[in-house]
Amino acid sequence: MSISLITPDTGADEERRSRLRRMKAVALGLLVLAAVVYAVTLGDDGFLGFVNAGAEASMVGAMADWFAVTALFRHPLGLPIPHTALVPKRKDYFAQSLEDFFAENFLQEQVVRERLAAADVVRRLGGWLADPDSARRVVAEGCSLATIGLRRIRDEDVAAMVQDVVVPRFLEEPISPVAGSLLAEIVADDAHHGLVDLALEELHRWLEHNEETFVEVLGERAPWWTPPRLNDAVTGRLHREAVRWVADIRDDPRHDARAAFDSMLRQLADDLLHDPATQARAEALKERVLAHAQVVAAGIALWTAFKRALAEALDDPDGPLRARAVAELTTFGERAAQDPALRGRLEGWASDFAVFAVGRYGDELTAVISHTIGRWDGREAARKIELHVGRDLQFIRINGTVVGGLVGVVIHAASVLGH
Repeated sequence: MSISLITPDTGADEERRSRLRRMKAVALGLLVLAAVVYAVTLGDDGFLGFVNAGAEASMVGAMADWFAVTALFRHPLGLPIPHTALVPKRKDYFAQSLEDFFAENFLQEQVVRERLAAADVVRRLGGWLADPDSARRVVAEGCSLATIGLRRIRDEDVAAMVQDVVVPRFLEEPISPVAGSLLAEIVADDAHHGLVDLALEELHRWLEHNEETFVEVLGERAPWWTPPRLNDAVTGRLHREAVRWVADIRDDPRHDARAAFDSMLRQLADDLLHDPATQARAEALKERVLAHAQVVAAGIALWTAFKRALAEALDDPDGPLRARAVAELTTFGERAAQDPALRGRLEGWASDFAVFAVGRYGDELTAVISHTIGRWDGREAARKIELHVGRDLQFIRINGTVVGGLVGVVIHAASVLGH
């Protein structure tokens, strides 16, 4: 069953209805005029005979064209004559035909590429973005949308995603190959030296300022039978040597301890990649860490901090984030407007994307036509369509009346000449 989903009449529809009535009145007036002329001149010869023949043919042409125009939208005089009321009866067929026409003539790859090239979208967009005011408008709208999106993401949803999606995925994924490859690359590039330097610096500082703690810890490990003075002397000496040793490692990039540490890391990376026992221990450690309740809490805390910082940056109209975005957009706009090579690449990407979208989703796009028209009520659709095109169709009736009269005169003249 069809459901009328057509937009209700508007003020424009009322104006269209008024103009349609006027044109129908004109067409009907011509028909009535032809009928009156025909009746008045009936049986006359000579010039009035030509007038009578023209009036007769005008009536025939007017009635035929009235029938043709009316048959598009309804049954003429309410009579169920075959092949009339075409729009209400065959709207689904028309919808499918319109869908096919649209797909064949507007969604072809060559047409899409030609229209995009003719539109010169990249150059015009670049020129618009090169204006700082335009760039600020784009950034402001983008920041507003991003802020709304951030605020709609609930912490409990993030927690559920971490717990139900991220953590199980990490549990399924073996960590040893990833960790081993990453560690091997870090050691090969000496990328860990900065972290080692920081750790040595902090360890040296702690040893210098926590002698009592160091001595106390070592003293607890001393035998009970050794004299306290001896323990103090030994632990004090050990503290001084530890401070000196850490300082030597910190200050000497080629220290043997550093080399030994690098060798240990290389061996660990190799074991993570090839040693089953090391891999098993790494997997067990991963499972213990991920099973800890604080993993989800830490993930939520990081997300909350990131969301708050990003939202504050997006909300600040004079902040560095917006200023940077405006500057980048303006620079991009200037390059897109002035650099033919960049513009060509962007236009190519835009065309490729449009062609891909049309190829992948073109059927769904054109199907909107048939699906929408298919849900219309047939009589309501006919009435609505008639409002839009009916006034122009009345000219067919008018032309039929005039042309029919002329043809009638020509035929009458041929008959007269034939006798």
